[in-house]
Amino acid sequence: MIHPIIKFVACCRAAGYRISTSEVLDCLTQLELIDVLDQDEFRAVLRANFAKSRREQGEFDRLYHLFFHELKQDIEVTEQVALSGKVDRVMDILEGLANGDHSRRSILDFLSGEPLSFLEIIRQGHTEHGDSTQSVKFNLAPLASRLEVMVNLNTIRSQIGRILEENPFRYARDTNQEVMRYFDERMRSAYSLLLKEPRPTSDDVRLVRSHEHYLTQLGDRPFTSLTPREVEQVREIIEKLVRKLKDVVSRRYSAHKRGILDIKKMLRRANRYQGVPVEIIFKKRPPRKGKIVTLCDISSSVWAAARFMLTVLYSLQDCFTRVNSFVFVSGLVEVTEILESEEIDYALGRVLKDLDLEYTAATDYGETFRQFKQNFMETLNKKTTLIIMGDARTNYLHPEDGILSEMREKCARVIWLNPEPEQIWNTGDSEMYTYKAHVNELRQCRNMNQLLGFIEELVI
Repeated sequence: MIHPIIKFVACCRAAGYRISTSEVLDCLTQLELIDVLDQDEFRAVLRANFAKSRREQGEFDRLYHLFFHELKQDIEVTEQVALSGKVDRVMDILEGLANGDHSRRSILDFLSGEPLSFLEIIRQGHTEHGDSTQSVKFNLAPLASRLEVMVNLNTIRSQIGRILEENPFRYARDTNQEVMRYFDERMRSAYSLLLKEPRPTSDDVRLVRSHEHYLTQLGDRPFTSLTPREVEQVREIIEKLVRKLKDVVSRRYSAHKRGILDIKKMLRRANRYQGVPVEIIFKKRPPRKGKIVTLCDISSSVWAAARFMLTVLYSLQDCFTRVNSFVFVSGLVEVTEILESEEIDYALGRVLKDLDLEYTAATDYGETFRQFKQNFMETLNKKTTLIIMGDARTNYLHPEDGILSEMREKCARVIWLNPEPEQIWNTGDSEMYTYKAHVNELRQCRNMNQLLGFIEELVI
């Protein structure tokens, strides 16, 4: 059992996992305590010791299945002895045709059952970044790297087909088909590793669906389909909720502002009357208020929902320590001062007309996150709730989900509000499921009921 575990660890390290020698020894010790023939227990021990981060946990099952099932490392060896010699003859010809090319050599090693170098190439292809601005913006470097591997895979597949068709070893027909089947299975695994881009996962994300708090026809209507009269009705309902929430918050802070007993002040006052009566005095403590940072996509598909959210947040800004707002299309602009200094309707009008933004440009979430990291990262701290309102449609540009992960580490929580129906979140150019791994809550927010449910939970 030690030998396959060590080989599996080598594959994990080639895929980018950081596994120490002590962790390998711990794993081997724990395997002695379980039934290794019970696959669930066996996989659970390996996963607990080797997959530590969220990214590694998301990719572990795929790597486990590749090693212990698809490549069948050190398993069923006696059944493969007869076939291995015939496969080796084909591999000798392929190695002669490789001409020392590193990518082709890695593919041939993978076909032989040694996946280390091929996994390293795949990992580099997923993490590689180009030097130029265009390479970063359009995610060209990883695409170019994977394209090269794809070309080499197709070339080797064609070479295998020609060799077995010419049959220089004069294999029997059944043997020839069995050798071809062997290579087809390995090639399918290689294509799967190359084409299935790993998606980070987050088991702790809280996916919050519709909170139907106000069961009215108007409350269920999408913001994009509201008439001007219905927009005014929605505003009136929102204003009533805002007043209600302000009253609730003020009472809550009033009830909880008392702290511990102020012994010194109690004794000082009681001393005036020889200790009788004693007036109970509490130390006052300021209410704990959170900080809000919002990033709003103001493209036409999202603005109908974003304007209502900005309106509500600025009506309730007394309930928070600070509200910082940013809007974006293909770039990012802070609008905090505009929304604080102007009446809200006039301010929202300025947001749509007077900013240094290309309003008709394609939405670029990657560029937005890059600009936020460069210029505004200091607005986030461990008391900040980051709210992102957008449909996550990147127009096939680089999503920069790694920067969103950095933003999540800096703040208390990240909430993403998506105005699109949940059924189309991962279709076309949507990167919603990529971003989902880096947020704490993901909500559909396309009508009044959903928006008010979110705001009520946020404030109370």
